[in-house]
Amino acid sequence: MAKALDGIAVLVTRPVHQAENLCALIERQGGNAIRFPSIEIAEPRDKQKLADILQRLREFDIAIFISPNAVDYALQAMMDQGDGLPEHIKVAAVGKGSAGQLNKHGVSVDIFPSQQFNSEALLAMDEMQAVAAKRIVIFRGEGGRELLADTLSSRGAIVEYAECYRRSKPEVGTNELFDALSQGGLDIVTATSNEGLQNLCDMVAEPGRSDLLKLQLIVVSERTRRLAEELGFTQPAIIAQNASDEMLVEAITKWQESRPAS
Repeated sequence: MAKALDGIAVLVTRPVHQAENLCALIERQGGNAIRFPSIEIAEPRDKQKLADILQRLREFDIAIFISPNAVDYALQAMMDQGDGLPEHIKVAAVGKGSAGQLNKHGVSVDIFPSQQFNSEALLAMDEMQAVAAKRIVIFRGEGGRELLADTLSSRGAIVEYAECYRRSKPEVGTNELFDALSQGGLDIVTATSNEGLQNLCDMVAEPGRSDLLKLQLIVVSERTRRLAEELGFTQPAIIAQNASDEMLVEAITKWQESRPAS
């Protein structure tokens, strides 16, 4: 019986430790998942600064987790210090993946957008409005958007970042990817962050980059769609409903179904 992604080769750029479920879903639908991590996750450069904030966790009223990586690295750091989240802290998650990862660790999520899964949706929630004088800690990677902190500060909150991991460009071989590009062995690319997409383009030199830019791209935000346009992708990027593996596969499947029959 034919499957939805039979004959479709998908470049998966998630970090190594986060790619396997997406690859399995693609392969279950008959697709060929080509693993090429374009971003690497590691401990933060300043672990002492994170440790200092964790020692003061009881001062905070709300803890916001930006990503599944923020969940994993923050909770591991708490365990390393022999403590966990104080019971009085309200826990907020920006995305579905973050909320799911918190639940896996046995942490209940108090504040979580039910429709769009991004900073804008979290900020629109009632619980994020009356935050004057509230102390809020944002667990995130090094760098990133300032929208959450800036908006909450403008509403009177006292906001601190707890940067618990960092993203970097992996040192990986590119021969297999170059071969796939030059031989027309790729159909579509998934990119789940701006930094990952930028790294991918930086890692692929000419003539492979020209071939890469001709491929269909699946992204998870309007910001990444705009970056793809700036980088020179010739086809408009498709935005998945959210960043979950299931929605990425759904977006790939809809794209495949919409293609003209050969």
